[in-house]
Amino acid sequence: MKMRRLAAGLAAAALGATMVATAASPALADPGIDPVAGGHTSLKFDANPEPAWRGRPITLEGKLSVECDKDYISGLVSVHHADHCKSSERWHRLAWKRITILFQPAGSGKWEYVETVRTSRSGYFHTKVPARTSGTWRAVFKGARWLDGAEGTDWVRVIGHRHRH
Repeated sequence: MKMRRLAAGLAAAALGATMVATAASPALADPGIDPVAGGHTSLKFDANPEPAWRGRPITLEGKLSVECDKDYISGLVSVHHADHCKSSERWHRLAWKRITILFQPAGSGKWEYVETVRTSRSGYFHTKVPARTSGTWRAVFKGARWLDGAEGTDWVRVIGHRHRH
């Protein structure tokens, strides 16, 4: 009988601890609520030159940043070489994050994978690709733990070969 009371007491204690945890965590109480919203990210992107000559390189470059808000400052978002925003900055650049480069030729409804690059230590990325045809270039950050995804696009017109006189 004593063992049953002990087991019942342990079960009640475990249930009580679970209830406390549930009350402390809105996500456990309501599966529809996300307890930690993702840090708001921004991806600035540019493809140049515009227009581009067919066969010549197009430079694809940009910058990935996270907004300095209370989620970021609390340390939920980890950034190499800085674990908090400086008091003077509103946006903090994100280092070593993957950026997927895609291309959609004019008149096509399909995105083509081009390559994946990483942001530098200072949050910038760039790559060069040959100009083939007019279309839209797209840089995509899929997001990461506690970071929202972001993307940017730029349309580039490609013109024919230069004629030598």
